[in-house]
Amino acid sequence: MTTRELVLFDLDGTLTDSAPGIMESVQYAYAQLGIEAPDTDTLRAFVGPPLHVSSARHGVPASQYEEFLRQYRVKFTDGGMLNNSVYPGIVELLDTLTARGMPMAVATSKPEKYARQILEHFELAHYFRFIAGATMDGTRSAKADVIEHCLASLTPLSGQLPGAGRILMVGDREHDVNGARLHGIDTVGVSWGYALPGELLEHGALAVIDKPQELLDLV
Repeated sequence: MTTRELVLFDLDGTLTDSAPGIMESVQYAYAQLGIEAPDTDTLRAFVGPPLHVSSARHGVPASQYEEFLRQYRVKFTDGGMLNNSVYPGIVELLDTLTARGMPMAVATSKPEKYARQILEHFELAHYFRFIAGATMDGTRSAKADVIEHCLASLTPLSGQLPGAGRILMVGDREHDVNGARLHGIDTVGVSWGYALPGELLEHGALAVIDKPQELLDLV
């Protein structure tokens, strides 16, 4: 087994169960635009991918996306962001990895500003050397771009980074697997997030774990 020297964590669906707040914010945005909102299962699919990708797939015209995003953020910043919870076992996992001296960072497609606020609210921010996310204007939102930003930001903080084979991504969606692969990084998937059955292994996840503590055997 490869010894890892850096672990990158996704946020939504991996560290926290953010679906309730995201779904209510998406539903609010649809209502403000006068567009019928998708069903609950489809709303859950908005958790993880960049918002412009999901909205385009589910009936929001490109010409209305900017207003959709604005209305989404109205609801998200007015409580939706913190309609969220840390998954059981995550704090214990992060405590153990910290005690082992494992460097950790966050790489999420959520805007970096919001990711920091959420992690600070749930008292998780101190575990991570850097919290990388999307830009507010969406110019950086794809997971591969976020990982690139994360690694570039870690270099001046941590010195020379380990090679890609010594880095591990932990996430719950295909976007995590695919984005990490573009950098030569393996991904361990988590079953408690928002992936469809078989999604993570189908896209090349190294393994899928059912409990946070199982990650300890893979790093």
